[in-house]
Order: sequence, then structure tokens, then C-alpha cells
Amino acid sequence: MLRLSGRHLPDPDAHSGPFPQPPLGAGHLSVEYGHSPGAVREARADVRRRLEDWGLAEHGEVADVAELLVGELATNALVHARSRFRLTLFAAHGVLRCEVTDSEPRAPRVLDAGTRENGRGMLLVDALAQRWGCHREGPGKTVWFELGTCGSDGCGRRRPSGGSP
Repeated sequence: MLRLSGRHLPDPDAHSGPFPQPPLGAGHLSVEYGHSPGAVREARADVRRRLEDWGLAEHGEVADVAELLVGELATNALVHARSRFRLTLFAAHGVLRCEVTDSEPRAPRVLDAGTRENGRGMLLVDALAQRWGCHREGPGKTVWFELGTCGSDGCGRRRPSGGSP
């Protein structure tokens, strides 16, 4: 069952910069997509295919949620940035990190979409991701989210700082 994070703001440490490179042997994908109507469908299919290749599609809802949220971020890139976008996936240490980079410098916001037909993308990211954030990337930005991949409670989650492990 999906657990909602209940957060209404991104992780406070999310703006510290890009994600460090994963260790050797970890999963990695980086693909650029054009500004075209089929780009979101292609990105979602690439996520599904890559997670299947990495053996992560059998892990409950990880692939479904990753595919959904990447679709939302890719749609935001096409609609708001009106540009090409780059999808980057990292899988290591029980965490799947998905990033979408576009040319729009403004950070996304979680909106109360109410009964509108659109505006729910970041609300879904906020509700379903373990962590998410945004950082500047040249003239644009990168929006990212993380999901746990090992199926156990707390897998892929950061430990609180300043205490015993």
C-alpha cells in the first residue's frame, strides 16, 4: 500500500546541490528527450524498462510510482519550461533517485489543485516520494525525488542526524 508522506514542503536539505555519483555497479540512466507530445510517454516507458532491467519492477509499487512521478515531472518540463528535458535515474543502496532537468529556472510549487483539471503533479510527488527537491542547473533546474527500493520499512530513508545509528 502506498504511504503518503504528508509533507507540504520539500526536504529542507534538498537544495544543497546535486546528488553524489552512485557507486560502481549501481544502476544509472541518463536520456534527453525533445519537446514533443510523445516525450512523456517515451520517458515513462524508459523508466519501466530500466527498472525491469535492474530487477526493481517486482518490488511492489516502486516501478508504478516512479513511472507516474517521472511522467508528472516530464509533463511539467514540457508545459512550463517548453523545452527539451533530461531524465536521469540512479539506483543504489536501496534508493531510486529520479531527476528531470529542464530550462525553466523557477522551482516547482505544491499547489492545492482543488477541482481543477491540472496542477496536481507536484502534489503527487510530495505525497508519494520519500524525499524530493529542486536545485538550479545552469540556466534551468533539476527536480528530483527518491523512492525506497528494498521493500522494508525505512529502507532507503535517511537516518536522523545527531543520534545513534
